Amino acid sequence: MKAISCIREEKNQQKIDWYEQLLKENALEYNQLSSIISLIGNEVRLKLVWLINNDQFCVCDLADILQMSVPAISQHLRKLKDIGIIDSVRIKQTIFYSITAQKQSIVTHVLDLISEKTTISI
Repeated sequence: MKAISCIREEKNQQKIDWYEQLLKENALEYNQLSSIISLIGNEVRLKLVWLINNDQFCVCDLADILQMSVPAISQHLRKLKDIGIIDSVRIKQTIFYSITAQKQSIVTHVLDLISEKTTISI
């Protein structure tokens, strides 16, 4: 196969070096954000994040809303909790889930993509 060559007139090495350095300096952030986006790219987890972003829920409420089994919802919640998107608080015998303060900004940006069509008023 013939190699594809670049057709630019002049190489801007300073620009290339600058952006390579920026990518290296922010490698951890890119990795973390990629992991978060990949994880909430699952439809069920995206719905869970959307629900939990709007209110605190227990696993039973989430299972009822999504019409899924409690164990299935629990597995998805565990993945979201492991990566730090959600946290839980126990009130008596019930565990309620909420979005962590550290990931709220990322969650808000992702959910803004769908929130324009969906508003909550209870």
